[in-house]
Amino acid sequence: MGRAPVRSLSTEEEALWSRVTATIRPLSREADAQVPTPTAPAEAPVTAMTVPAKPRGRVPSVRPAVPAAPARQTVDGNLDGHWERRLRAGTVIPDRTLDLHGHSLDGAWEAIDRTLERAIAAGDRLVLLITGHHRVGEAPVQRGKIRAAVHDWLAVSRHAPRIAAVRSAHRRHGGGGSLYLVLRR
Repeated sequence: MGRAPVRSLSTEEEALWSRVTATIRPLSREADAQVPTPTAPAEAPVTAMTVPAKPRGRVPSVRPAVPAAPARQTVDGNLDGHWERRLRAGTVIPDRTLDLHGHSLDGAWEAIDRTLERAIAAGDRLVLLITGHHRVGEAPVQRGKIRAAVHDWLAVSRHAPRIAAVRSAHRRHGGGGSLYLVLRR
């Protein structure tokens, strides 16, 4: 199989290539290491490869770097283990409770905004938001609109920076039909 013919660089490409190569530092620490110029493709001389000798004894294992977990958005939030355990166990006592049953979408949004404003002003740490359970059914389900929209509302709320996390509530506080809103101090 033959090699494809190599074309030469235009004057614009040569100028661009020289700017690129001027920013490159060689990997070798030797002073005489130089970057080859791209004007004429040179054949690399064939040299014998040296295979490094096998190390004797125990070889320390190298662990691959574990990428840091991406930070979650404010609505999901990161809480310390103490808060997570208390929320999961249902041992927390909400400072304020808002029941959205019977509200329209607009009324629910206004009630959430008012309640968050009052909770932040009072220095409350935990708000229990009762939205109602998700209703399963055919495509235009008339119930559960507030539950479906509440996460989006909280994410764009003017109070979003003050919300540390949103978690599903424990069964004793309404389970799947309720949410804990943990506020920042």
